[in-house]
Formats: sequence, structure tokens, C-alpha cells
Amino acid sequence: MRRDRLAAALAAALACIVPAKASEPPRRIVSLNLCADQFVLALADRDRIVALSRLATDPAISAAAEAAKGLPQTGGTAEEVLSLNPDLVLVGPLDRLGTARILAARGFRVERMALPATFAETQAEIRRIAALIGHPERGEALAARLDALPLQLGRMPAALPYERRGYAAGPTSLTGEVLARAGFRHADQGAAGLGRFVPLEAIVAARPDALVVSETAARAADHGSALLLHPALARLFPPERRVTLPTALTACPGPALAEAVEHLAEARRRLP
Repeated sequence: MRRDRLAAALAAALACIVPAKASEPPRRIVSLNLCADQFVLALADRDRIVALSRLATDPAISAAAEAAKGLPQTGGTAEEVLSLNPDLVLVGPLDRLGTARILAARGFRVERMALPATFAETQAEIRRIAALIGHPERGEALAARLDALPLQLGRMPAALPYERRGYAAGPTSLTGEVLARAGFRHADQGAAGLGRFVPLEAIVAARPDALVVSETAARAADHGSALLLHPALARLFPPERRVTLPTALTACPGPALAEAVEHLAEARRRLP
């Protein structure tokens, strides 16, 4: 009975919440997605961020983990979000379907993030989110930073972005565009679409100048990462020919892309 009374009281309290008008700049922003977190932290006033996702402060996957420290986080349930009384809720391309449906049914403004596949699409999404937040000028500045990345001149060493289980993102992928902007030539120009499985034998035969990996662990954490420690790769790609591109810089197509390009450009200059 007591639990029923508490539930009824909570429902009554939530029913009294009145969403803000969509025409007004949001003052209470909630992000329920790792990538949305990074857009919000880059574009919104800090005092207008009511909550971020639970992944916001994880440095392994969040490029904005440091900036997210000290801000509240939410598990993303409808009950939690309703109690925060937001006037803008950002969700990922495919996640929080139930939560988004409940919030929208109650009149709250829910915006679903896009999943950009190119720098141009990333810039368009930056501008869109900046306009939603009420700071289009910040979106323009951030989009311009991607355009302002210096052209890398000189030799273009061949590099293969090699991931778990032998998968390599192709030259037309977002990772491929990051490589090109940093001054690398993709070693698998024949890859169709976003990429493909690249056998170990093909790497040994092609002998690219560098292997781009997300981590440089001395021991394999699981079967998926064991291939990266194969003796043949160890001989061909000693530490000085392995370029580490942290997952946090590429997990989300957004503000961190400029840092990813700058990180790879610096690594390119250090190659033997």
C-alpha cells in the first residue's frame, strides 16, 4: 500500500510538470547518449546542462570525459528524465526508444541525433544541434575548425586502420577521411564501402608504412584483440610504426574529429 501511495504521488507530481515552449532557447538540457554528451559540452552553457549520460565521464570512450566531470548523470529512464523537467532532451540515433516515446507523449522536446558518415555531415549536425541549443555561432565556429585543419604536405605514408578481428575501415569511411586529412594514404584503396576484413597475409604482402590501432596493449584482452599481437605484425610493425588512435576520438562523429586529425598528423611526423 505504501509503495502504491508513493507511486501515485510521483505520478501526480510528474503530471504537474509543464514542458517549456519549443520556441524558447533551452535552459534545462539533458543528454542520454555518449555522442550527444560531447555536442552538449562543446556547444551549451554549462549551467544549462541538467544531466549527461552515464558514459560521459568514461575516458576510454568519451573524448569529453574531463569536461563532463562534476555534472549530474542519468541512467536514461523516463522517470529520471521527467523528474529533471528538461526543455530539450537529446538521444542517440537508435537508443532510448521507449524513453523518447514517453517524453514526447508528455510534450517534452526530444531530438534524435544523426549518425554522420562524413566530415560534411558532421558539420551539418554540429550546426543543427547548435541551433537547437540556441548558440548557432558556436556551431559555426566548431564547424569552421574542421575546415581550418591544415593541409598536410609532403610524403603521404600508407597506413591501415586495423581493428578487432581483422576489420579495417575503408578509405571512404569517416576514419578514412580522418587519415587523409592527417596526411596518410589509406593502404587498402580497394576496400568497398566502409571497409572489410583484411587477412593477415594481405597486410604482410602490402607492408604499409604504419598500422593504426586503437590500443597498444602488451597482452590480448580477448580473442578479438589477439590478432593485433600476432608475431608477423609484431615484426613488421614495431612500436615506432604503430600509430595509436584512441577510441574516444573516433567513437563519436562530432567535436573530437579535429583532435583526431591533429593527433594523427603529429604521429605521421614522428614516423621513421
